[in-house]
Amino acid sequence: MSIWWSLHLRREAASVPLARRLFLGTMETAGVDPDVSYELSVALTEACANAVEHGGGGAAGRGSEAYRVTAFLDGETCRIEVTDAGPGFPGVPTAPAVRPDAEHGRGLRLIEELSDHVHFGRSGRGGAVVSFDKILKWKDGPSLLMA
Repeated sequence: MSIWWSLHLRREAASVPLARRLFLGTMETAGVDPDVSYELSVALTEACANAVEHGGGGAAGRGSEAYRVTAFLDGETCRIEVTDAGPGFPGVPTAPAVRPDAEHGRGLRLIEELSDHVHFGRSGRGGAVVSFDKILKWKDGPSLLMA
């Protein structure tokens, strides 16, 4: 079974926990192991916080006050994409190097550590895209995917 959802959110701090709660609820309903769900929710939180902080100023201000979160559960994999209207990443598919005592930039490294595959780039519309996926584990007992 495959499920997906997409949210169009305002670039406001209050949108970050909303996205995380919706994601965790979906994962619980689907029967995903809580530890895997938690790791992905932390990565999602970091990606959303990055979009809220840096996601404006795209081409002609289009969508600069919003960002999009899309999550796909397909078979044994969960893929999350967070897209905004920001300047994008500097052509490097991994997080930029950051010093351990840096005030900013550690969130991108955390996303890399909590995911199996990560890509930082630019969308076709000129904004930033953070996409990451993880192989899922399932909890014991009935789940949406087993029904």
